[in-house]
Amino acid sequence: MKISSRLSDVPPSGIREFFELVLNMDDVLSLGVGEPDFVTPWRIREAGIYSLETGYTSYTSNKGLLELRELIARELHDRYSISYDPDEEILITTGVSEGFDLAVRSVVDPGDEVVVFEPSYVSYDPCVKFSGGETRRIELDIDSGFVPSPDVIRENITEDTALMVINNPNNPTGSCLDFETAREISMISKEYDVPLLCDEIYSKLVYNGELHSPLDFDGMKDNCILLDGFSKSHAMTGWRIGYAAGPKEVISAMNKIHQYTMLCAPIVSQKAAVEAIENCENEVTEMVKEYNRRRRLVYGRFNRMGLRCSEPDGAFYVFPSIKKTGLSSEEFSKQLLEEEKVAVVPGTAFGSAGEGHIRCSYANSKEVLKEALDRIERFVSDKI
Repeated sequence: MKISSRLSDVPPSGIREFFELVLNMDDVLSLGVGEPDFVTPWRIREAGIYSLETGYTSYTSNKGLLELRELIARELHDRYSISYDPDEEILITTGVSEGFDLAVRSVVDPGDEVVVFEPSYVSYDPCVKFSGGETRRIELDIDSGFVPSPDVIRENITEDTALMVINNPNNPTGSCLDFETAREISMISKEYDVPLLCDEIYSKLVYNGELHSPLDFDGMKDNCILLDGFSKSHAMTGWRIGYAAGPKEVISAMNKIHQYTMLCAPIVSQKAAVEAIENCENEVTEMVKEYNRRRRLVYGRFNRMGLRCSEPDGAFYVFPSIKKTGLSSEEFSKQLLEEEKVAVVPGTAFGSAGEGHIRCSYANSKEVLKEALDRIERFVSDKI
């Protein structure tokens, strides 16, 4: 049977392909999965259980529970001083991954270009291809701290540019936009009339000060689609609950696709998300404190073992350079797995700009992290 060329041109996920190897091995210490090691806080789980016990098993509005959208609107006003209409400008999605796909398909026509900064999350380029668009890659490096240069951004905007993707904090590098870069990106967006798709799923996992977003600046509400959710901040990956906020015409277009493909996010997850917003700030704060302790441990150890590492300001990843070993990212990752039974993700899973790097998640216990780092150091000492 013939397969669409849009699909045949997209390779399998570099992360999932690599971890098929891990499944066939015993006693592997994994620093590869981008998932909190915490269990969803009890208050949230209890709210989900109670919603089932009281009979909440039906569809919701395609847009999601109004109660949840109102809470999100209030939270976004507190964060950005922007007022979103919960009825027309917020959509509850089945995770941020669905939100990203909906947003791209809503604003990108075949032949349009989408600016993506690499290394980038593995779904970005495939979703652009599924929409018929073309990815215009801007490669970032460790010398810049993986933060884009406004001048380079301007050089890469063309008459075909339909969208610019901002992942802040970034997966896989952990980098965050500084104030000036966020301001410049907002100015470029308005100057060239290029809308932004801001994926801020790690927005609550920030360690060195506050998060600087293009949405912090005047006039950006109408030029930006914001994506966020509960997977990372509230350890709710399996609940599959996210949201999009943006201009009503874009949210309406996203909802049009959503209502034909997904209908609505699960009502149990939406009820749990209500509890997450209303009563779980303390639990999030404690998780962030623990991530920060692990961040300092892992960042410090990589630099001490001679692998240059840009300090991550957000998310729960480090992206050290392994160029000193003389191995490619894939060679390093496979040999480390075979010799020391530690799983990391080759940097090339996040685009060609990731070559010479590996991604390591510190969403794991300190005991596991220390043992994994000891093994990595032993492996590296034989190579450099």
